[in-house]
Amino acid sequence: LHPSYVTENNDSEISLVYENLEKYNCVAVGEIGIDLYWDKSNLALQKEAFLAQIKIAKDNDLPIVIHCRESFNEIYQIIKKENLINGIFHCFSGNLEQAKKITSLGLKLGIGGVLTFKNGGIDKFLHQINIEHIVLETDSPYLAPSPFRGKRNESSYLTIIADKLSEIYNLDVSEISRITQKNSYEIFGD
Repeated sequence: LHPSYVTENNDSEISLVYENLEKYNCVAVGEIGIDLYWDKSNLALQKEAFLAQIKIAKDNDLPIVIHCRESFNEIYQIIKKENLINGIFHCFSGNLEQAKKITSLGLKLGIGGVLTFKNGGIDKFLHQINIEHIVLETDSPYLAPSPFRGKRNESSYLTIIADKLSEIYNLDVSEISRITQKNSYEIFGD
Protein backbone atom coordinates (compact mmCIF):
# COMPACT_ATOMS: atom_id res chain seq x y z
CA LEU A 1 0.00 0.00 0.00
CA HIS A 2 1.83 3.06 -1.30
CA PRO A 3 1.53 6.00 1.10
CA SER A 4 -0.16 8.13 -1.56
CA TYR A 5 -3.12 5.75 -1.52
CA VAL A 6 -3.66 5.48 2.22
CA THR A 7 -7.26 6.19 3.30
CA GLU A 8 -9.39 6.05 6.42
CA ASN A 9 -9.96 2.32 5.87
CA ASN A 10 -6.87 0.42 4.72
CA ASP A 11 -7.93 -3.00 6.00
CA SER A 12 -8.82 -4.37 2.57
CA GLU A 13 -5.53 -3.13 1.09
CA ILE A 14 -3.49 -4.60 3.94
CA SER A 15 -5.40 -7.88 3.52
CA LEU A 16 -4.48 -7.82 -0.15
CA VAL A 17 -0.80 -7.56 0.78
CA TYR A 18 -1.18 -10.71 2.91
CA GLU A 19 -3.05 -12.49 0.09
CA ASN A 20 -0.39 -11.60 -2.47
CA LEU A 21 2.35 -12.92 -0.20
CA GLU A 22 0.52 -16.24 0.00
CA LYS A 23 -0.19 -16.39 -3.74
CA TYR A 24 3.08 -15.23 -5.25
CA ASN A 25 6.78 -15.70 -4.67
CA CYS A 26 7.33 -12.16 -3.36
CA VAL A 27 10.84 -11.01 -2.53
CA ALA A 28 9.96 -7.76 -0.69
CA VAL A 29 7.16 -5.63 0.67
CA GLY A 30 6.98 -2.26 -0.98
CA GLU A 31 6.94 0.42 -2.02
CA ILE A 32 5.78 1.49 1.43
CA GLY A 33 6.50 4.47 3.62
CA ILE A 34 5.39 8.04 4.17
CA ASP A 35 4.82 10.83 1.66
CA LEU A 36 4.23 14.33 3.00
CA TYR A 37 4.90 16.17 -0.24
CA TRP A 38 1.27 16.78 -1.23
CA ASP A 39 -0.66 16.19 1.97
CA LYS A 40 0.42 16.23 5.61
CA SER A 41 -3.09 15.80 7.03
CA ASN A 42 -3.06 11.99 6.89
CA LEU A 43 0.32 11.43 8.55
CA ALA A 44 -1.20 9.29 11.31
CA LEU A 45 -2.90 7.04 8.73
CA GLN A 46 0.31 6.74 6.71
CA LYS A 47 2.27 5.78 9.83
CA GLU A 48 -0.34 3.17 10.69
CA ALA A 49 -0.21 1.64 7.20
CA PHE A 50 3.60 1.75 7.18
CA LEU A 51 3.81 -0.03 10.54
CA ALA A 52 1.27 -2.66 9.46
CA GLN A 53 3.32 -3.44 6.37
CA ILE A 54 6.59 -3.51 8.29
CA LYS A 55 4.96 -6.13 10.52
CA ILE A 56 3.97 -8.12 7.43
CA ALA A 57 7.54 -7.95 6.13
CA LYS A 58 8.98 -9.01 9.48
CA ASP A 59 6.46 -11.85 9.86
CA ASN A 60 7.47 -13.12 6.41
CA ASP A 61 11.20 -12.42 6.78
CA LEU A 62 11.14 -10.06 3.79
CA PRO A 63 12.93 -6.77 3.12
CA ILE A 64 11.02 -3.57 2.50
CA VAL A 65 11.32 -0.93 -0.20
CA ILE A 66 10.81 2.45 1.46
CA HIS A 67 9.10 5.41 -0.18
CA CYS A 68 10.27 8.56 1.58
CA ARG A 69 9.17 11.95 0.32
CA GLU A 70 9.46 14.95 2.63
CA SER A 71 9.27 12.51 5.55
CA PHE A 72 12.78 11.39 6.43
CA ASN A 73 12.57 12.07 10.18
CA GLU A 74 9.22 10.31 10.52
CA ILE A 75 10.42 7.25 8.63
CA TYR A 76 13.81 7.13 10.33
CA GLN A 77 12.19 7.16 13.79
CA ILE A 78 9.92 4.28 12.80
CA ILE A 79 12.55 2.05 11.19
CA LYS A 80 15.00 2.67 14.02
CA LYS A 81 12.35 1.78 16.63
CA GLU A 82 11.25 -1.27 14.63
CA ASN A 83 14.89 -2.40 14.36
CA LEU A 84 14.54 -2.82 10.64
CA ILE A 85 17.78 -4.00 9.05
CA ASN A 86 16.84 -5.22 5.59
CA GLY A 87 15.57 -2.97 2.87
CA ILE A 88 16.16 -0.17 0.44
CA PHE A 89 15.50 3.53 0.72
CA HIS A 90 13.95 3.78 -2.70
CA CYS A 91 14.89 6.68 -4.96
CA PHE A 92 17.20 8.24 -2.40
CA SER A 93 17.51 12.01 -2.84
CA GLY A 94 18.45 13.10 0.67
CA ASN A 95 21.64 14.54 2.12
CA LEU A 96 24.87 13.04 3.47
CA GLU A 97 23.69 12.96 7.08
CA GLN A 98 20.54 11.08 6.06
CA ALA A 99 22.54 8.66 3.91
CA LYS A 100 24.83 7.90 6.86
CA LYS A 101 21.87 7.32 9.17
CA ILE A 102 20.24 4.95 6.69
CA THR A 103 23.37 2.93 6.02
CA SER A 104 24.25 2.76 9.71
CA LEU A 105 21.02 0.78 10.14
CA GLY A 106 22.11 -1.70 7.46
CA LEU A 107 19.75 -0.43 4.78
CA LYS A 108 20.76 0.25 1.18
CA LEU A 109 20.31 3.43 -0.83
CA GLY A 110 18.40 3.07 -4.08
CA ILE A 111 20.16 5.32 -6.58
CA GLY A 112 18.49 6.30 -9.83
CA GLY A 113 18.06 9.20 -12.21
CA VAL A 114 18.33 11.89 -9.50
CA LEU A 115 22.07 11.14 -9.42
CA THR A 116 22.40 12.75 -12.86
CA PHE A 117 20.24 15.83 -12.22
CA LYS A 118 22.09 19.14 -12.30
CA ASN A 119 20.62 20.18 -8.94
CA GLY A 120 20.05 16.69 -7.51
CA GLY A 121 22.95 17.12 -5.09
CA ILE A 122 23.67 13.50 -4.21
CA ASP A 123 26.52 13.35 -6.72
CA LYS A 124 28.40 15.83 -4.49
CA PHE A 125 28.62 13.53 -1.45
CA LEU A 126 27.83 9.98 -2.55
CA HIS A 127 31.55 9.14 -2.72
CA GLN A 128 31.54 9.43 1.10
CA ILE A 129 29.16 6.47 1.31
CA ASN A 130 30.66 3.02 0.79
CA ILE A 131 29.45 1.57 -2.50
CA GLU A 132 28.50 -1.58 -0.58
CA HIS A 133 25.40 0.40 0.47
CA ILE A 134 24.25 1.27 -3.08
CA VAL A 135 21.77 -0.45 -5.39
CA LEU A 136 20.78 0.76 -8.84
CA GLU A 137 17.16 1.46 -9.71
CA THR A 138 15.05 3.27 -12.27
CA ASP A 139 11.73 4.30 -10.65
CA SER A 140 10.34 3.69 -14.11
CA PRO A 141 8.40 5.32 -15.66
CA TYR A 142 9.50 8.32 -13.55
CA LEU A 143 12.74 10.19 -12.92
CA ALA A 144 14.60 9.34 -16.11
CA PRO A 145 18.27 10.32 -15.88
CA SER A 146 19.77 13.18 -17.85
CA PRO A 147 19.77 13.50 -20.84
CA PHE A 148 16.31 11.84 -20.84
CA ARG A 149 14.92 13.81 -17.90
CA GLY A 150 11.23 14.54 -18.38
CA LYS A 151 10.77 11.54 -20.66
CA ARG A 152 9.54 8.06 -19.77
CA ASN A 153 12.19 6.18 -17.77
CA GLU A 154 13.18 2.63 -18.68
CA SER A 155 15.51 -0.09 -17.45
CA SER A 156 18.03 0.45 -20.23
CA TYR A 157 18.89 3.80 -18.62
CA LEU A 158 20.50 2.00 -15.68
CA THR A 159 23.72 2.14 -17.69
CA ILE A 160 23.65 5.94 -17.37
CA ILE A 161 23.40 5.62 -13.59
CA ALA A 162 26.21 3.05 -13.55
CA ASP A 163 28.38 5.35 -15.69
CA LYS A 164 27.83 8.23 -13.25
CA LEU A 165 28.65 5.99 -10.28
CA SER A 166 31.79 4.91 -12.13
CA GLU A 167 32.90 8.54 -12.25
CA ILE A 168 32.00 9.19 -8.62
CA TYR A 169 33.71 6.09 -7.21
CA ASN A 170 36.52 6.01 -9.78
CA LEU A 171 35.73 2.38 -10.57
CA ASP A 172 35.21 0.62 -13.88
CA VAL A 173 31.56 0.27 -14.87
CA SER A 174 31.89 -3.53 -14.76
CA GLU A 175 32.97 -3.26 -11.12
CA ILE A 176 30.05 -0.92 -10.35
CA SER A 177 27.73 -3.47 -11.95
CA ARG A 178 29.25 -6.37 -10.00
CA ILE A 179 29.07 -4.60 -6.63
CA THR A 180 25.59 -3.15 -7.00
CA GLN A 181 24.26 -6.49 -8.27
CA LYS A 182 25.79 -8.21 -5.24
CA ASN A 183 24.15 -5.57 -3.02
CA SER A 184 20.77 -6.27 -4.63
CA TYR A 185 21.20 -10.00 -4.03
CA GLU A 186 21.91 -9.27 -0.35
CA ILE A 187 18.48 -7.64 -0.14
CA PHE A 188 16.35 -9.71 -2.50
CA GLY A 189 18.25 -13.00 -2.71
CA ASP A 190 19.53 -14.71 -5.84
